[in-house]
Amino acid sequence: MTDKRLVASVAQIESRMFLIRGQKVMLSMHLAELYEVEPRTLIQAVKRNAERFPEDFMFQLSPDEFANLKSQFVISSWGGVRTAPYAFTEQGVSMLSSVLRSERAIQVNIEIMRAFVRLRQMLASNAELSRKLASLEKKYDLQFKAVFDAIRELMTPLEPKKKRPIGFASWKEK
Repeated sequence: MTDKRLVASVAQIESRMFLIRGQKVMLSMHLAELYEVEPRTLIQAVKRNAERFPEDFMFQLSPDEFANLKSQFVISSWGGVRTAPYAFTEQGVSMLSSVLRSERAIQVNIEIMRAFVRLRQMLASNAELSRKLASLEKKYDLQFKAVFDAIRELMTPLEPKKKRPIGFASWKEK
């Protein structure tokens, strides 16, 4: 059994989850770091088992997505990652443990699955909260109309005031 201290925390895993193409994914470079393997080793294992990774399990980032990613992470153009990384969905990450076949991979995958479940639960609870607020607003709209109007008024941006020009004006302009 692997020592639990060696496995990444849920917080570390969640910080490596991104929303790309409308899906929550983890990038190959981050997964390689968590599994403690070289990124090229991870990709080689995936390519040797390509039939296990259909497009809804894994995809490679487009040049535009990769350029955006580089600007977000401030990846150097001199070194580091030069080819677009792969993005793995929850199912793709799950499939990785069968491809990598190490005790570390199994333990890391367990933690990643827990992080995905926790994320789904948080999204579901936020959706439920939004529905409850909307139903309360409809239910009490007549009784608390003034309160809702005041909240909406506070939410609308203020219009900027007209400013006088700085400096002296000639007598003709006055």
